[in-house]
Amino acid sequence: MMKRVSLSALAVLMFAASCSDETTVYSDPSEDVSIEKSESVLESSILFDDAGVLDIASEAALTGKTAKGAEEMAGDYPLTLVARVDPPSYSGAENLTAAHVHLDGDYAYVAYNTVEDGYAGGIDIVNVNDPNNPQVTSRLYYSNADINAIEYNDGYIYAVGGVDAEKSVRATSNSFVVKILVSGGRMDTGAGLTYGFQEGFNATDVEVTGNTVYVTSGKDGLLTAYNKSDLSIQNDASYADLRSVAHHDETIAVLDASTGVVLMDEGLNVTKEIAIDSDFGDFSKRTLDISDDRIVVSEGSKGAGIYNRSSGSLIEYVPILINPDGVDQSNIVTNAVATNEEILLMANGGAGLCLSEAQDDNTDLVGVIDLNGSINYVETKGDYAFAASGKAGLQIIKLNRPNESLEARCEDLPSYNGSYNLSVNEGEEKAYRGSKRLNRVTVNGSLLLCGTWTAYSNSYVNSNGLFELSGSFAVGRNNRSRSITVNQGATFRVEGDLTIYGDLILNEGATLEFVGSESRVNVFGSVKKLGNVTITGEFEDVQNKF
Repeated sequence: MMKRVSLSALAVLMFAASCSDETTVYSDPSEDVSIEKSESVLESSILFDDAGVLDIASEAALTGKTAKGAEEMAGDYPLTLVARVDPPSYSGAENLTAAHVHLDGDYAYVAYNTVEDGYAGGIDIVNVNDPNNPQVTSRLYYSNADINAIEYNDGYIYAVGGVDAEKSVRATSNSFVVKILVSGGRMDTGAGLTYGFQEGFNATDVEVTGNTVYVTSGKDGLLTAYNKSDLSIQNDASYADLRSVAHHDETIAVLDASTGVVLMDEGLNVTKEIAIDSDFGDFSKRTLDISDDRIVVSEGSKGAGIYNRSSGSLIEYVPILINPDGVDQSNIVTNAVATNEEILLMANGGAGLCLSEAQDDNTDLVGVIDLNGSINYVETKGDYAFAASGKAGLQIIKLNRPNESLEARCEDLPSYNGSYNLSVNEGEEKAYRGSKRLNRVTVNGSLLLCGTWTAYSNSYVNSNGLFELSGSFAVGRNNRSRSITVNQGATFRVEGDLTIYGDLILNEGATLEFVGSESRVNVFGSVKKLGNVTITGEFEDVQNKF
């Protein structure tokens, strides 16, 4: 949600000028902007308390359409929660919410604001190069400003918010964009902060492309094109209620809540309009995502609307799956959408993060990912998704897509399409490839799994059983600790990544073998060697539990 007056109220000291055609550089930031200097504060912001395997509640389960007594099948998308980033907290800003995130290279850039009365916000830079060990490398506080959207480009952060002009003797426009130097994953305010201002109730979104910074401002606002180097204004266009801006192949797209989607060239000349008759809500976050042939729009209570980019015709609506008890109806809305190859992610506020799969002619609902918090925004790239989850902070999700070379080595194996509980009986030999989420794995015979797999519950390699893994396997969750047990005479052979959010239990006579030199083991609980056990091969012990 956004405040009506503004998303920011920068103090008088921060604004030496605020005309819509001026740029101001502050070489001496006031006390209203500060950098967190305590490394312990940054370190303690990374939380692993609920890291681990993520379940996905299917459409059938959520709608009660699962046939009574029917066996639940293994699901696609074996996701894991890597960690959460706790929102900043300081005097006068104890209820900050994660509102927006942008990914670039090894870093995630996070914007925080507050929906309560008053104004406070912040910016985080999170290094996600090592998925097992994300780090907050830099944190900036705005003691009287909400930050609504953020983007990193070519060594600088561009963040947008607003100013309460009624509380500033010099600010005559509500919306602002700030440019902050970044070096080595850290913000440098000593180099000076550059600001640009424009009309509108608040700045709602930012898109940086080429030499231009595009900023939207809400009610009675503008789409403004700034020069990237100094934030001088190049061009602008007036709209009634701008919520979002996106760029794709020399096309600028904006979402005007009063009319729909407007497509423009980079000179802001309108090339196409797509009328959308939806209630986008007042002063609420809504976004759009544009590709070669489709435009996906977050449409509040309707869910996500998917439109043909060329014709402007509606292809389909992807609805919100659940109506949770105890959640205000105004918070059960699609705030943001993001696409990544075949998947569509919908940030549905209090109704969670929904995952769907794009098919040729339609979009199939997969389910709602088991995350806490009200999902305000989602960004996805490569093998990761990042959810800005209000007071729950930033949630880092690994998609666990199978490695292409691994798929090639295992391409002759059949895909697994069986039960949610994968069980191999004594005397049986089974081998599968795939990328599945399971409840548990129980091996009494011989099992080879190639690909990426998760298990929500305890898993077992029982006496004289053989479990061979080529790929990745994750079990349990830190707030729901589960273990892998290897029993007497059993062998667990690993080539790849093994993650256990619980214990690895090796009973008397158990064997754990590692193949090759690139395997990694990340045990969050303990490695329990209950008698004479055999461990062979090379591996990286991520948490030094062996």
